[in-house]
Amino acid sequence: MIYSILATTPTTIEWSPTVGLVMILCNVFAIIVGRFAIKNAGVGPDLPAGESKPDILKKFGFAELLATTSFGHILGAGFILGLANAGIL
Repeated sequence: MIYSILATTPTTIEWSPTVGLVMILCNVFAIIVGRFAIKNAGVGPDLPAGESKPDILKKFGFAELLATTSFGHILGAGFILGLANAGIL
């Protein structure tokens, strides 16, 4: 019984454009949430884009971008594994 539980492998999925789209959407969602949730934005180093940044990234520094995209990748991994396990991807 114990050996059969240990021998199971999780459902994994190979990369496809759909998987990439899910990860991109999760990262965009995390950036939007972080834009409105981070209280002290723009305290650290600025992004190297200078003045040509989009409006949503005006007070966004390097630390905020790194934090939100890290959160987006965690969300994306969860969504991709969940959707693959459900058979949607």
